[in-house]
Amino acid sequence: MRHKVAGKKLHRSAGHRKALFRNLVTELMHHEKIVTTEAKAKAVRGLAEQMITLGKKGGLSNYRRALSVILDEKVAEKVFTELGPRYAARSSGFTRIIKL
Repeated sequence: MRHKVAGKKLHRSAGHRKALFRNLVTELMHHEKIVTTEAKAKAVRGLAEQMITLGKKGGLSNYRRALSVILDEKVAEKVFTELGPRYAARSSGFTRIIKL
């Protein structure tokens, strides 16, 4: 039984899953939309929300925390200069999943 077990494994090892999530979040922040499976989108949605929240807060420590997930420094800078201020008035719900 999977009682109180959070997250999806997606049939991958822990390292592969972490790399997949980091790649998806980086591409989502860079292009502001991605085409992927519904399961992957649902799994990475929380991490993307966290990155935008860090961008809203600003500061050096939050920038470094974002860089631990986002693979590209230019994308991390975009999160803090464009995406964070864009969603400053919204408390949550920065991402949405649209089925194709």
